[in-house]
Amino acid sequence: MPGKVNPVIPEVVNQVAFSIIGADATVTAAVEGGQLQLNAFEPVIATSIMQSLAWMSNACRTLRINCIDGITANEERLAEMVEASVGVVTALTPYLGYQESAALAYEALSTKVPVRQLVIERGLMTEAEIAKLLSPERLSGVVPATGAIPLPMVVPEN
Repeated sequence: MPGKVNPVIPEVVNQVAFSIIGADATVTAAVEGGQLQLNAFEPVIATSIMQSLAWMSNACRTLRINCIDGITANEERLAEMVEASVGVVTALTPYLGYQESAALAYEALSTKVPVRQLVIERGLMTEAEIAKLLSPERLSGVVPATGAIPLPMVVPEN
């Protein structure tokens, strides 16, 4: 349907996956039904496997062509969402400690002030340090976390 906004293509892929799960059950039952080295159920096994492969290939192709190709990231909106996320406080925990990080998260949630701003206002890190630590590249794993930021880590007390 032209102009349709509902997620019909991903729903089709789900339906194909459900059918393939059913075919897997068919293959499992047919394999178990064979005796010794003779399996009279090989035709249903082969048919189920080949049909599943064709359906999955077609589903992946239509998902790519009709749903994924052409998607672009709204980098400005994504940056806003990362900035507003309280979840980034997890990346601060090794450097600030659990208590301080939890307090930052609570304050950010209750005041709607970004974690980054609170850290800088409290003098816990410089703007450059927090920019490195909370960079989307580092948080997403594009840049390795180990050795990237020479900040002292908090050692938990026993």
